[in-house]
Amino acid sequence: MSEPAAFALLRVVRTYIQAAERLEVLRGASLSIAAGELVALTGPSGSGKSTLLHVAGLLEWPDGGDVVVNGISCATMSDDQRTIVRRRQIGFVYQFHHLLPEFSALENIVLPQLIAGVSKKNAAAWAHKLLVAVGLKDRANHRPARLSGGEQQRVAIARALANRPQILLADEPTGNLDQHTANEVFEVLIDLVKKTNLAALIATHNHDLTKRVDRVVNLQEGLIIDNSAGGIRSAPN
Repeated sequence: MSEPAAFALLRVVRTYIQAAERLEVLRGASLSIAAGELVALTGPSGSGKSTLLHVAGLLEWPDGGDVVVNGISCATMSDDQRTIVRRRQIGFVYQFHHLLPEFSALENIVLPQLIAGVSKKNAAAWAHKLLVAVGLKDRANHRPARLSGGEQQRVAIARALANRPQILLADEPTGNLDQHTANEVFEVLIDLVKKTNLAALIATHNHDLTKRVDRVVNLQEGLIIDNSAGGIRSAPN
């Protein structure tokens, strides 16, 4: 019997009501990702990629379907239980770095660990290791304003890994960067996914970057098409 996927969406439905109009953003989206696998999520603007990532990251409740993390269903979890899973097992990277401007690069990586109950000494030691991993060991005491855009985003990636998650979700993580810098940041991301055995889902419009992932899936009309599986769609409910 094969090991369960590190992360899975099972027939996820998400609907919004706007001005008495029903907007079906996700209509039965299904996807599974193995540990160590980097999957690119593509689709036109407005197709629901961010919504899918919010549901996947337990930031939004789906109207139907389930999010499964390491074989455990999140459908019947309480808000507190979902928060614990999100804090311990899921890391997020956004298009904008969202680093706290008054804190150094090191401190931005230490803070999530302190919130999770890690001692200051251990948190700082791990933060230093992460900064080395993203090539910024000499920028540990720099505040975000003193870092370049690419450096800021590399700190954001390190921060996403601060609590040693098993799943990484990224929403256009190189969208604000020039192509050269985007390539450098994406190389760091790929290297960390493989070294830490993360299951990673990256929403991106950058077609050059999609050539370097393990698999590309496309979100169309609320369904996921797996381009590596001959255009197989996730079936609606």
